[in-house]
Amino acid sequence: MKLSEFKFALPAELVAQHPAANRDEAKMMVINRKAGTIEHKIFKDIINYFDEGDIMVMNNTKVFPARLYGNKEKTGAKIEVFLLRELNAELHLWDVLVDPARKIRVGNKLYFGDSDLVAEVVDNTTSRGRTIRFLFDGNSEDFGKIIETIGETPLPRYIKRPVEEADKDRYQTIFAEVKGAVAAPTAGLHFTKQVMKRMEIKGINFTPLTLHVGLGSFRTVDVEDLTKHKMDSENFIVGPDTVSVVNKALESKKRVCAIGTTCMRALESSVSASNRLKENAGWTDRFIFPPYDFKIANAMITNFHMPESTLYMMACAFGGYDLMTKAYKTAIKEKYNFLSYGDVMLII
Repeated sequence: MKLSEFKFALPAELVAQHPAANRDEAKMMVINRKAGTIEHKIFKDIINYFDEGDIMVMNNTKVFPARLYGNKEKTGAKIEVFLLRELNAELHLWDVLVDPARKIRVGNKLYFGDSDLVAEVVDNTTSRGRTIRFLFDGNSEDFGKIIETIGETPLPRYIKRPVEEADKDRYQTIFAEVKGAVAAPTAGLHFTKQVMKRMEIKGINFTPLTLHVGLGSFRTVDVEDLTKHKMDSENFIVGPDTVSVVNKALESKKRVCAIGTTCMRALESSVSASNRLKENAGWTDRFIFPPYDFKIANAMITNFHMPESTLYMMACAFGGYDLMTKAYKTAIKEKYNFLSYGDVMLII
């Protein structure tokens, strides 16, 4: 398929700037692929679509405050530094994005507020990308504490407002445990402890994997031929307990629901020769777009995504291009909220 086939007009007023007052009261569109139907519910109704023995696979990655603001040596120019991935913990070496990039060259030093933290630019990676080394004598734990203090919750650019204190909690799933993401796995933002408890009482089990969401999920596609687009790699882990739980559910013909596109990417990057889930860890650059034969999950929870985004393409691959096109037109007509803090879709 071509990039232009995933283009649609998204009204600016439908891009959610704040989350729903209660996580589990966002609107939920339910797409039944077999019946071709569309229902309108709220998220806490999700319990009605799953039964005993069904499995919910959740991404337990935790967002860290990846956006820093510093000043360039000599000129004092304000520079934004967005931490992407740690390359070497001992050397405090990181891949980052800088803005404005034109002012930052190899050899420049950046100073971060009153923290006494200094970084040196050691390499160029992309047009806005740099590799920087933080000149810090402490260990990784101490360094992490400084980042927690001076860093800002990395809300996406399409949220056109200042970061608020409440974002520290709301831009994080309630099952976040393993620090490493620069963006939230947003489908999981709708779960509350109450919803999870009700589902567990019904016999629906939750099992974790980890995929540290990076810019790979959000980088724009700039080629018409989708086979020529390359995803940025994201680090993931699928552990033995989750492998056992998921494969048992598949053998029993139960539902296996991926909570979000990040979960789906990790699952589809960990398929055995017999089309079962296998233990796996490493980096994945898997790009899923129609047509695609999904091997593990047979249900997915996902937010409403940007036109021409890889996330929308994956949703179309799973839900069916024609049905998803209809669903998105309906979402716009019914004024569903889109993107990270928006409403949610369940595809079964």
